[in-house]
Amino acid sequence: MEKIKMTTPLVEMDGDEMTRILWQWIKELLIEPFVDLKTEYYDLGLKHRDETEDRVTLESAAATKKYGVAVKCATITPNAQRVEEYNLKKMWKSPNGTIRAALDGTVFRAPILLDGVTPYIPTWKKPIVIARHAYGDIYKAVDMKVGAGKAELVYTDETGKETRMTVHEFDGAGVIMGMHNTDKSIYSFARACFNYALDMKMPLWFSTKDTISKVYDHRFKDIFAEVYENEYKEKFAAAGIEYMYTLIDDVVARIVRSEGGVVWACKNYDGDVMSDMVATAYGSLAMMTSVLVSPDGIYEYEAAHGTVTRHYYRYMQGGETSTNPVATIFAWTGALAKRGELDKNAALVSFAKRLEKATIDTIEAGEMTGDLVPLFQKEGVTPKKLESRAFLQAIAERL
Repeated sequence: MEKIKMTTPLVEMDGDEMTRILWQWIKELLIEPFVDLKTEYYDLGLKHRDETEDRVTLESAAATKKYGVAVKCATITPNAQRVEEYNLKKMWKSPNGTIRAALDGTVFRAPILLDGVTPYIPTWKKPIVIARHAYGDIYKAVDMKVGAGKAELVYTDETGKETRMTVHEFDGAGVIMGMHNTDKSIYSFARACFNYALDMKMPLWFSTKDTISKVYDHRFKDIFAEVYENEYKEKFAAAGIEYMYTLIDDVVARIVRSEGGVVWACKNYDGDVMSDMVATAYGSLAMMTSVLVSPDGIYEYEAAHGTVTRHYYRYMQGGETSTNPVATIFAWTGALAKRGELDKNAALVSFAKRLEKATIDTIEAGEMTGDLVPLFQKEGVTPKKLESRAFLQAIAERL
């Protein structure tokens, strides 16, 4: 069988631990037998990031800007324990945060729905898409430990004039943090959300906590309102969909009572937390797609979960694991389909869609990883737990 040709490479960002193992198996079993795969490879494994002093992360972001489409494996963001475990030079920042800041994009995360897996919230009949702002806030923050004394927020304008505000007067030890965002990035975030909602014909809900954060969060609220009124109100009316702003705690209550079928726009940290909540409620963190879309049409597809450390150490000790690779498969299919779309390569787009169908068909036929077995209920089908590689081989047989 002649393999499908590619004209432009994907930017391939390898990762860590169990997802790094799955990454290689997915290529070996599901992609390379059918596609003459072209990638520009970057190793974002923690050891290599440490060896390059994180230059490799910036290089992968630059390559993504050059080629337009990337696919990324899950990576470790080190904490103090990881610094000791991997003997790192320093506690490197989140590679996702670095890449998102470089691309100034919005992350859209949507559940992968299938027959037989009922969400933990049974009223959720339609997808809930999390639109996560991917720049600034806590992910670009600076912070420090302090003792007794006064902490101030100081802004110096272009003329040298200072504005000062007291953050807190400490009478003992504590911590402080400073974070920021830019109007430019918030405008891009707003337009990305409105465009996505229009493309998907889904209502858009945006939430912050502007009653508490009366300047910072309120700026997000005001920019969304301005963009909607000036650029999207008539388009939304014509499409028969709504835009709604409300407080984040109100949206949480509404979401739980809803049937789904909405795009929920969140600030960076909110989106990080809520996407995991939504993914788990639909069945599994490994059953969610994730794509970063920049204002200038650059796409980075990733698995929206971590590196599955516990399974990795079991695997390294020679044990079998039943780690769910579906989100990682869909990161590859999303990237391949977008590359095919941009290059007008219909065969590559078709292959990506068939791989997605083979993956879903395998689960719906009763062959799945262990995380899905307790959730699976389909008349006439008894779920069978497969180890990770056997599950990928079952998909390959259908493909």
